[in-house]
Amino acid sequence: MRADVRIAVVGAGAIAQMAHLPVLSRMRGVRVAALCDIDRAKARALADRFDVPDVYVDLEELFDAGDLDAVVISTPSHLHQPYALEAIAAGVDVLCERPLALTTRGVQAIIEAADRAGRKVVVGNNTRFRSDVQALDRFLRGGELGTLTGFRAGAYHQHGSVGGWRLSRAEAGGGALFDLGLSLVDLALWLSDYPSPRRVWAHVDRPPGGSSVEDAAVLMLECANGAACAFDLSWSYVGDADRWWFEAICSRGSARLAPLRVVKELNGKPVDVSPTGASARESPFIQSYRAELAHFVAVLRGESAYEAPTDQVVLHRTLEAAYRSADEKCEVRL
Repeated sequence: MRADVRIAVVGAGAIAQMAHLPVLSRMRGVRVAALCDIDRAKARALADRFDVPDVYVDLEELFDAGDLDAVVISTPSHLHQPYALEAIAAGVDVLCERPLALTTRGVQAIIEAADRAGRKVVVGNNTRFRSDVQALDRFLRGGELGTLTGFRAGAYHQHGSVGGWRLSRAEAGGGALFDLGLSLVDLALWLSDYPSPRRVWAHVDRPPGGSSVEDAAVLMLECANGAACAFDLSWSYVGDADRWWFEAICSRGSARLAPLRVVKELNGKPVDVSPTGASARESPFIQSYRAELAHFVAVLRGESAYEAPTDQVVLHRTLEAAYRSADEKCEVRL
């Protein structure tokens, strides 16, 4: 591979502005070669801000120009699958923000297309790359806390804080269950080596007025390894701030995030064994994207092993079972 990896950012929305462009534009050995967005004026302004030479308004124009190694897709969710497939067909590797697609079938289509074309597709599960999550992963894998028995997690967003395309099921894939649950369920399954959930139960609430997406949900999973997971998700929280929590429950201890706190049983008593320095000095948000994008570049260069995102098939199958459970008001077995 050439000295500088040439990457185009597709989508000039919030995540590109807050994470992808700031991080990639400062990364050694990376050249942000182009920015593609349907709003040319916005794309041009951002390109000038981050020293990106070329701006395009559609993918065909971008790929016809050639000379790209990879794209980072950060568009509204319904565009992820078609844009990823178009990039693969153009011979370009992909980092796609989650969700990779809106359906299990869509995820499988991307994985199969990438395999046929010999391309690499990485999903932007940035939470996995948080320094405190990495430390938690080491505790769980090291067995210091005993046997993992489950996770308790949740996310509350302030009432009225979500709008635009996220309120359309056709464009977003779902409401609070899909938007907030996707990353939390992925994190729980990833921290436990992605066991297949075998029993799924969910309840959703939709706001009055016939909205196509839910604004709150409760999800419970029982996994093949025996772990039980519970998730509480809401876009309609009335409080003084958003909330996010994540806790691992084990037979001889527990750990929770933000910040990382670890308690283990020693001589029959609970003892705080929280590591110092596990949390990043910068915001976990930026730190996680910095680590995620560095990993992507390392994969492109062959310096880190590439793994096809087959775990996302399990994830999306689980979320689809959750919606079926909520619709049919019953437990779903997988």
